[in-house]
Amino acid sequence: MASSDQSERYTDVAIALHWLLALALVGSFCVGLYMADLKLSPTRVRLFNWHKWAGVSILVLSALRLGWRWRHRPPALPASMSALQARLAHGTHLLLYVLFFLVPVAGWAYSSASGFPVVWFGLVPLPDFVPVDKPLAHALQQVHSTLAFTLAAVVAIHVGAALKHQFIERDSLLWRMSPLRLHDSKASKGP
Repeated sequence: MASSDQSERYTDVAIALHWLLALALVGSFCVGLYMADLKLSPTRVRLFNWHKWAGVSILVLSALRLGWRWRHRPPALPASMSALQARLAHGTHLLLYVLFFLVPVAGWAYSSASGFPVVWFGLVPLPDFVPVDKPLAHALQQVHSTLAFTLAAVVAIHVGAALKHQFIERDSLLWRMSPLRLHDSKASKGP
């Protein structure tokens, strides 16, 4: 069980960014799966726009999260964690951050190559950074899809590892990122 020292928890901002990004990723992935097989309709167009808005929001949240992490060192991993587990944890986090950026950028490029500009929340037009090119659009669609499924797999590994640490190893690793401060009475104190 982790001690109640607040330094063992992520900051409130890091926790908020983590869970906002998690919700955006799950929502965007589910909408992407659903809309992929829809026939052309107003519903499909609305879902594609929402999916693109979510992708841009994921880019913004990822940049904010990465910037926060660079300026605020995360808590150390538990001393009980093996060197191999620590390397795997760091590698998984690095891969997550890379995919947080690659998946939406590939989607944005796909949208640009398809000739459908991205207008964030219908208000902020974003530049097309690849020319309209149908064969390129098809290739980018495959890249976007492959990266999205890769991200989903890495997220599943990340969640599985957190649950393993919480319920099998019982080292309270999950508590460090919990938005709830119910771990112990001392943990609920502080900012």
